[in-house]
Amino acid sequence: MIETAPETLLSIKELRTCFPTRAGLVTAVDGVSLDVRAGECLGVVGESGSGKSVTFSSVIGLVRRPGYIAGGSVTFRGRELTALSPAELRAVRGREIAMTMQDALTALNPALTIEEQIVEVLLAHAVDLPRAGRKAEARRRAVDMLRLVGIASPETRIGDYPHQFSGGMRQRIMIAIALACRPMLLIADEPTTALDVTIQAQVLELIADLRRQLGMSVVLITHDLGVVAEYADRLAVMYAGQVVETGPTRAVLDSPRHPYTRGLLGSIPRLSDLDAPIRPIEGQAPELVSAGEGCRFASRCPMAVGACYARIDLVDVGPGRAARCIRALETAA
Repeated sequence: MIETAPETLLSIKELRTCFPTRAGLVTAVDGVSLDVRAGECLGVVGESGSGKSVTFSSVIGLVRRPGYIAGGSVTFRGRELTALSPAELRAVRGREIAMTMQDALTALNPALTIEEQIVEVLLAHAVDLPRAGRKAEARRRAVDMLRLVGIASPETRIGDYPHQFSGGMRQRIMIAIALACRPMLLIADEPTTALDVTIQAQVLELIADLRRQLGMSVVLITHDLGVVAEYADRLAVMYAGQVVETGPTRAVLDSPRHPYTRGLLGSIPRLSDLDAPIRPIEGQAPELVSAGEGCRFASRCPMAVGACYARIDLVDVGPGRAARCIRALETAA
């Protein structure tokens, strides 16, 4: 029996997103190419400012002037999203692609009840609501969503305001809003920010369970390599607006091919050897106004040579793997 590869749900090709500033033009996303397959979880990691959130905000049309998409292609189920009108893109956003923001307290409207915020999404995007009793049916589904994400007594709590919930509960509510219309793709942007360890685990397990139940794809944006090791099928490492390494999660973590990926792994404390020194990455990320064509990690890389300051593209370094490094094979060794 021949197994067919999962279809590509989202395809990003050479995406460039720019922001004019007083210092000059900042290319926050510079030539990013990524695919998300049906049913998989793609982990996207990198330090703050690497372009993770801006990449996927660009995908769903949340970048606003003065920021703009300067080039590239974003196709979802074969449909070019960058060519859609604002109204057409709104029909995709929320219904087929949903995104949870980093800070649920600021993302939720403090002046509206949880019921109003979930029902609003359903009335705007759910195409199967009956004409008669639309609001009543939307409220019933809102209660069901709160129950699905583990909110106790959802019939009562649905009338509460965001400040009446804990941080972990607010994250669950954000997930409920994102999943209200059963999207095919969930973009989870730092879903465990500012949560304690036990609540982090609950939120991540919730996303994993819902992924299995609903058969959706997930993009998990995070700083935490431990999180992607546990939950992501494939991994993309971003640095200074570019993808520097991609591949199956276990292969990348076991045998990183880019020095930046090795640096991230070296910065993690090892439970197996608590006395082992933590090796931070020396130096600072480059200013994106004047990043240049060469490897953006070269100034911090102990393996850098003269050729690293010329243009470097992603190259294949193994089955399903790529790295933006001219010394990728030496890095593996």
